[in-house]
Amino acid sequence: MIKIVNGVEIALSDDEKAEILQAEIDILPMAKRLERDSLLAASDVHALADKITDEWRVYRQALRDVPAQAGFPANVTWPTEPS
Repeated sequence: MIKIVNGVEIALSDDEKAEILQAEIDILPMAKRLERDSLLAASDVHALADKITDEWRVYRQALRDVPAQAGFPANVTWPTEPS
């Protein structure tokens, strides 16, 4: 990894690399939750009281349960959207 200072490429120090890695680790849970929230929002149309089926109810609950998965946030198993 490099950085550019005054037009010159300089290798990052181990501390700088660790700081970047930690920032990525800190952001990952938020990114996964945003992805989950987007999937929930996209399925809202199927959650209307007169339209919701058991399959959609189970799918939406599985989305809400994503953060409780053992591998979260590094390993997420996304539920399959009903057809």
